[in-house]
Amino acid sequence: MDTKKPITFLTRFLVSLCILSSLTRFRVGSTPAAATTQQLLRGFAATPNPSISTFQSLLVDSTGNYSLGFLRVNKVQLALAVIHVPSSELLWDAKPTSPARWSDKTRVFFHGSLVLSDPQAGVFWSTGTEGDRVSLTNTSNLVISLDGSNSMLWQSFDFPSDTLMENQNFTSTMSLVSSNGLYSMWLGSDFMALYARFNRSSDPDQIYWKHRALQAKAEIIEGGGPVYLVLSSDGYLGMYQNSSVPVDVQSFNSFQQRGSAIRRVRIEPDGNLKGYYWTGSKWVLDYQAISDPCELPSACGSYGLCQPGKGCSCLDNRTSYNSGGCVSAEINSGDFCGDGNNNYWVLRRQGVELPYKELMGYEKMESLAQCESACEENCTCWGAVYSNSSGLCYMLDYPVQTLLEVSDVTKVGYFKVREGAGKKGGMEVGYGLGIGLLCVGVVLVFGGVVGFGLHRVRSRRRGVAGYVEEDGGVGVGPYKDLGAASFRSIELCER
Repeated sequence: MDTKKPITFLTRFLVSLCILSSLTRFRVGSTPAAATTQQLLRGFAATPNPSISTFQSLLVDSTGNYSLGFLRVNKVQLALAVIHVPSSELLWDAKPTSPARWSDKTRVFFHGSLVLSDPQAGVFWSTGTEGDRVSLTNTSNLVISLDGSNSMLWQSFDFPSDTLMENQNFTSTMSLVSSNGLYSMWLGSDFMALYARFNRSSDPDQIYWKHRALQAKAEIIEGGGPVYLVLSSDGYLGMYQNSSVPVDVQSFNSFQQRGSAIRRVRIEPDGNLKGYYWTGSKWVLDYQAISDPCELPSACGSYGLCQPGKGCSCLDNRTSYNSGGCVSAEINSGDFCGDGNNNYWVLRRQGVELPYKELMGYEKMESLAQCESACEENCTCWGAVYSNSSGLCYMLDYPVQTLLEVSDVTKVGYFKVREGAGKKGGMEVGYGLGIGLLCVGVVLVFGGVVGFGLHRVRSRRRGVAGYVEEDGGVGVGPYKDLGAASFRSIELCER
């Protein structure tokens, strides 16, 4: 699918970015306040309790594993959220039009529609339904239904946040969005892919990982309907098309192991897609789409350099690396267009390449000078990577992220660095080593998540052909046969 998703609900995404970034990890000091209510009926209403500092339970499922309630955010705000009670992990939250306050003025009520509002700001969020009851299933799905029937009017599984639960259908109309708003997962016509929004003016988002359906057990039929993704209780991500036989299977470490463990998949703040199962006392890593930390979209932050197996440093080897990268988020944003935006200095580095170049567009050019000139003359270009052996020029239309360090010095990078992050400022002093790569925080904060779509066809040629041309057809990186790849990688940091 190469059609960009329509841009919708701008305000909702902007607010969600702020709220979700605060919800990535939280811990409730104890089990949520005893809540025996397993359904909300018409006339229900509740307000936040000022004495509760973390989570106020309003509704539980029949097993007591899941709860809907008020989650306190940044001390003064709240989110209407579903959590996994034993671990206090956030699984879903409503997407309000503006932040709601932790105040006795804020209330949630059900009169056929579940509504979060206050008398001054009005309605923050609503399901827009005419139902009779609200309940939570034993898979964490929040459902609004009618009395006397099994008719489901609305369900939270149709509006996922960053998490996919067991037996939850994930379709091409949905997306998973990381809590910091930088990364998303979408389905195409015969593939699933991960995208990064490094620049709010960039359109479309940059694809950095792609898994195409292998079609080993069933083939995708053109015109046979869209594909959808399901997390199976047997321990795999299955891609389907109107059939019980999957067109693709991505096996987890615990594939076909019997047990009653709860499973979930989440797109993490570092851009990786990870699967977990609940042992009864903790969540265990069971799958990760990107096993090599250096293949993450920004493993070492802005203007970082990743050396496989060794750690992080900075593109400017005079600069000391820290976990936030080498250039601040405030400087590493926007573009170089317009008055006052074109003040920059140039950083060049040999022996570097992009971690996902096989998924990027490129142009073939006669020389490094021509590649650099093309970027210099383009005010939306932040940098370019050129291979003297193949003549391929990859240009970045977003702020510079992490580059890979390679031994081939004929692969050269040209990067623009804003004044203020430069020669006398933030990029100074010695060469540093990184700490555990999966523990590296991505601190780039950008104004919003507008819409998430599949990578459009550029005027330049697609990157896979050039990647094969440049590297002799070796299938490495995130485009390798992931269906056969081992995901038994060691998690480098404790969540």
